[in-house]
Amino acid sequence: MADEKYEVFALKYAELVDRTRGDNFLDAGDDHASPMPMDYFLWVLRNDRKAVVVDTGFDKAEGARRGRAVQYDPADVLKTIGIDSRSVEDVIITHMHYDHAGTLGDFPNAQIHVQDAEVNFCTGRCMLDVDERTAYTPDHVKALIDRVFNDQVSFYDGDGEVASGVSIHSVPGHTAGMQCVRVNTARGRVVLASDAAHYFENWKDRNPFAICWDMQKMFSSFDRIEELADSEAHVVPGHDP
Repeated sequence: MADEKYEVFALKYAELVDRTRGDNFLDAGDDHASPMPMDYFLWVLRNDRKAVVVDTGFDKAEGARRGRAVQYDPADVLKTIGIDSRSVEDVIITHMHYDHAGTLGDFPNAQIHVQDAEVNFCTGRCMLDVDERTAYTPDHVKALIDRVFNDQVSFYDGDGEVASGVSIHSVPGHTAGMQCVRVNTARGRVVLASDAAHYFENWKDRNPFAICWDMQKMFSSFDRIEELADSEAHVVPGHDP
């Protein structure tokens, strides 16, 4: 059967306006103090047969702890396009940072799709490093492990297919198990880069985001994103307003 086609929805649920270029690039140059806000999104891939959710965001309580302004809890922003989180069957977690892997409890019937390397990373000795673990929330990681014991997690070692027309691809660098999503649409293959490229500028200028686990792998992942997308206009970054 030919790959199915999907519409792709970017659902903004939170923002961080008090942010500068120095926060968003390893090399911000002389312009490091200029404002550069960040938006937070859930992504939905939908056709008349199914809906796949990409990342589950974080709720208002997590936002309050981390100083992020949350307009909608993730389950509520899904309702704005008619989706009940309890009915979602597939959730792709691009990586386990707090702003991508919270609220799993709102998706009780979903199969979670995640990289082996990411789960190994956020449950192993790397979390003894204070800087590495800051972007993870222990309760989010624990919620994923609970789902493992309920047979609701699908693990991937590299690239894989989640559904016809929806594939995941290993793009490490920001984290050890970072993955992006490629989806077939009416205008071609779109790549949701997630935090493999927070902003267009991170990717296009090959200037990594400030949180970078492995620089060499991140540059290789920039190239990989370019290979996967039908064109530059088919790459969607993870946080660019």
